[in-house]
Amino acid sequence: MRETAQAADLLSWYDVHARQMPWRTGPAERAAGARPNPYHVWLSEVMLQQTTVAAVREYFTRFTALWPTVGDLAAEEDARVMGEWAGLGYYARARNLLKCARVVVSDHDGTFPDTREALLKLPGIGPYTAAAIASIAFDRPEVVVDGNVERVMARLHDVHTPLPAAKPELTALAATLTPEDRPGDYAQAVMDLGATICTPRNPACGICPWRAPCAARAAGTAPELPKKTPKKPKPTRQGVAYLALREDGAWLLETRPDKGLLGGMLGWPGSGWAEEVPPHEPPLEADWRDPGGEALHTFTHFHLRLSVRVARVPMGANPRAGAFLPAATFRPSDLPTVMRKAFDLARGAFVDME
Repeated sequence: MRETAQAADLLSWYDVHARQMPWRTGPAERAAGARPNPYHVWLSEVMLQQTTVAAVREYFTRFTALWPTVGDLAAEEDARVMGEWAGLGYYARARNLLKCARVVVSDHDGTFPDTREALLKLPGIGPYTAAAIASIAFDRPEVVVDGNVERVMARLHDVHTPLPAAKPELTALAATLTPEDRPGDYAQAVMDLGATICTPRNPACGICPWRAPCAARAAGTAPELPKKTPKKPKPTRQGVAYLALREDGAWLLETRPDKGLLGGMLGWPGSGWAEEVPPHEPPLEADWRDPGGEALHTFTHFHLRLSVRVARVPMGANPRAGAFLPAATFRPSDLPTVMRKAFDLARGAFVDME
């Protein structure tokens, strides 16, 4: 039995306080008969995986301007899409984005399936994303649970089991509240509640639409929930990146293998990344110089300290790895963040070498 009264209270709050987002069809628009664009919902959900709303807004707006439909995206060259994704991180998402778009076009005539089960069969769509698309785009009563929803449920029911062990319990609790009526709006309402009121620190319990039934507020435990199992410290790895500038302004770059970290992205040739710099050789013979400093970057599972070597090379330079990209087609913005950090570090050194 669904607790419809609580869901109704939250939806009433959402109708007034819903966040405005470029991919969202708001309550007023829905009331006027507008329906969410499944392509926009899917694109935003993929971009939002482990990424903040603030970071995604600009990318979403640019992607939908460049590729207004899933068919437009499916027809684009991989390198162009990967370049536009640069800086957003978790680059496997971009590769799966293209795979999924092409399957939607080839197998579904450019129309997204409208059920969780069918969406799960598409590349790069897991249980959360399938539930979110089915709920938000097609108003299916699916249980949509992200980090915000986990926090809200842990506090609403005063659950002290630490995450991630608490995930099944919190999902089950969320299912008891998911309504048959307006489930898409409800899914977004719970996420908005967690993002704006039931925040990780200093939750604004006094203005929460669920303050009355909230068990953690009554117990005084809301600020300490949800509890989390301590994470292991991230290890630090090291590596070297080689930045070669040819006399005509071309840069020596390589496309990283499709599988693995930064797969399919442009990058500087260099060593592998390990606790100590692995044995390697420069990508070509040159007078390599160390400009000092390191490009520092943190990935999901480790910290990286990337040393930089720079060299100016003649037209006849013959690289063992990578290829020279003409200055006219090189855009630093196409580089993933860590590679752009290395570029920023090296630029001053090239000026000093002139």
